[in-house]
This record gives sequence, structure tokens and C-alpha cells, in this order.
Amino acid sequence: MATLSVVIPAYNEEDGIAAIVERVLAIRPALKEVGVDDLECIVVDDGSKDRTAAIVQGFGDQVRLIRQQNRGYGGALKTGFSQARGELIGFLDADSTYPPEYFPAMCREVLAGADIVIGSRMAGAHSEMPLVRRIGNTIFATMLSLVAGVRISDSASGQRVLRRSILPIIYPLPNTLDFTPAMSTRALHEGLRMVEIPIPYKERSGRSKLHVIRDGLRFTKSIVWTALTYNPVRIFGGLGLLLLLLAGLLILGQSIGIALGMLLGWSFPQLFGALVLAVAGVTLYTTGTSFSYLVALFHKRAIRQGLFGRRGNGRRIERHYWWLGLLAMIGGVMTYVAAVAFDLTNPALPHSWFAPVVSAMLVLMGVQLVSAWGLARVLAELSRRESEQEADLNWTYVPLTTPVETAPQTA
Repeated sequence: MATLSVVIPAYNEEDGIAAIVERVLAIRPALKEVGVDDLECIVVDDGSKDRTAAIVQGFGDQVRLIRQQNRGYGGALKTGFSQARGELIGFLDADSTYPPEYFPAMCREVLAGADIVIGSRMAGAHSEMPLVRRIGNTIFATMLSLVAGVRISDSASGQRVLRRSILPIIYPLPNTLDFTPAMSTRALHEGLRMVEIPIPYKERSGRSKLHVIRDGLRFTKSIVWTALTYNPVRIFGGLGLLLLLLAGLLILGQSIGIALGMLLGWSFPQLFGALVLAVAGVTLYTTGTSFSYLVALFHKRAIRQGLFGRRGNGRRIERHYWWLGLLAMIGGVMTYVAAVAFDLTNPALPHSWFAPVVSAMLVLMGVQLVSAWGLARVLAELSRRESEQEADLNWTYVPLTTPVETAPQTA
């Protein structure tokens, strides 16, 4: 028998708490139709100073009321999760912005194999979300899709159903409003099956507790930092590739300008800037690949599922760092030798500093690449060591079944 525990975090919600509780209790028949036999409604009063708790108490045994000092949105949800007795856990806000009538459909998806089902406000159903928040949610969803490599339409939805068994996998989660985007980010990087279904969204009456700028920055920080703990190469590598692209555009722009006669010659400041961007890009990218191996040591479950082979290190470009680094160092030395041979380092020249600087940066870039190659090799060995150790300890002797031919005996 499956039980759904619906957790409702509430802070000063005396105007709307009764309505949302009644709507949650009314879905019992629909839940039974999809295979959920029991419903538990939990309201976590997160330090309210109004009549929220008194109103919930009026429902008697139909609702479990948990009162605590204010811990924040995520803190209230975690309290409810810890007290829930259902195998399935759902949650939604107390202000009737989310429709509890969609919980049966969400439970159906979980019972069919999903780990987390998100009620997406951005998937096409009617939504009264203000334009500013809609734009913000689109940005957050796009950001999460980029860092996780999986398309998601609503990273911060506050209506979800999840399996109780995945809580140890997605914890820890923050106590603040960025609880939901952090959950989405961790779930995707842990390889959990996440399903979205469209839900209508109604804007709450009165003042929202969400601050667009402050909480938007908090959401961004939560997504980025959570992703960094799983797949740093997507963040560092993406920034590195962007810098390398900018460097290439600077070189290309000058080349086209000279070819078309728009420029009389190379601009040394721009060339120098392109070189600095290239070195910085290589440094960021190699840092990202090295970090990916390092964090893999702490995510044994993801390693067992092969997630680090599919994401982050899937290109294995770090295997080529050693020869790329040697090539850069040789290029740096040859640049300096050529500059001396052609007297380009003569102090009388207006740009005598340029060739030595180019040489030094190429050599440093090469050292960075070779060092990153060595570090990646060591970390890869460490990440494999545990699985190889387990294989050796569980080595199974296989007896030889083919008969051994004996030499004929001679008289």
C-alpha cells in the first residue's frame, strides 16, 4: 500500500491555509484511483506570528501540525520530510498558488518509475506568473540545463512528488528559498529520473515572500555551486572556452581588417589581450577537468552509474594535454629564438617587449597543460583504485576444465 505524505510549509498564512488544506484533503479519491491508498497531510508552522497554527488545529486528526522556530522555507520542508510516514512525499506552498489536484497525476509518474516529479509552471499550462519572474525562471532553467546537460523547464517549482528513498541521495539541501533549485541540480547530477508535468499556476494575492533580485542571486549561486561539486568542467570549461573564443575573435577581426585594408598592421595591445585571454582560457579549462576527477572521488554512486564517464570527462581531452603542452613550450622557445635572431628584442624598437612576453606566456601555458595532464593521470588512478581493489578482493578462482594432454611414454 502506497501512502502520500503532503508537506505544506507555512509562515503567517492565516488567510489561505484553510483553503489549501481542504483542497489537499479532497484528493483522497483521486489518489486511490492511481494506486495511492492513504494520504497524510502535514503542515509545518515555521514560527508564524498569526493564527496559522490555530486554524490548522481546527482540522483535528485530519492534519498533522508541526510547530517550530523559524528555519526558512527549506528548513520547514526538511522538518516535514523527517516526520512523514509515506513512501511518497509531496509538497506545495500554503498560498494556493499550486494546484494539489495534480498530485494524483504526479504520483502516477512516480509509481511508474520516476524518482522526482515536478509540477512545471513553464511547460504550457495556464500561468499567472508575473513577467519578471517568468523571465527569471526561464534563465534559471536554462542555466541548470546547461550545467547538468539535461533539459529542464522549471528548476524552482514548489510542487513536487518524490520517493522517500532518494532523500539520502539529494541531501544536504539549504534551509532557504533556493531549496528547490538545489534539489533539481543535485537530482540531475546524481542520475535520478526526473519527470515534469505541466500544471496551472495562480499568482498569490497580497505580497509575495519572494524577492526577485536577492532570491534570484541566491538561486543562481545555489545552482552554480551545486553543479561545481559534481561537474566543475562544465563551469570552468565553459568559461575557458568562452575566453578562447574571444581570443580567436580578436585575432580573426584583426586578420580581416588587414586583409580588407581597413588596418595598416597588427595592433599589439589587441594581440597581447588575445594572448592573455587564451592563457586564461586554457588555465580555466584545465582546472575544470582536474576538478572533475577530484570531485569524482567523493561521488562513488555517480561513478558506479557511469555518470562521470558520460558527463564532464566524457571527451577525455586531458589525455592530449601533454603533447599540447610540449608544443606550446616548444613554440614559446622558438618564438624567443626567432625574435633574437631577427633583432625583434632590440630596445630601440617600439614593441621590443612583445616577443619575449609571447614566448613567456606560451611556455607558461605549456607548463599548465603538462601539469594538468599529470594531475589528471594521478586522480584517474585514485578514482579507479577502489573498484580495482574490490575486484581483487572478490577474485574468483576458475578451475581449468580443458584436459591436459600428457606426453606419450616411451619404453
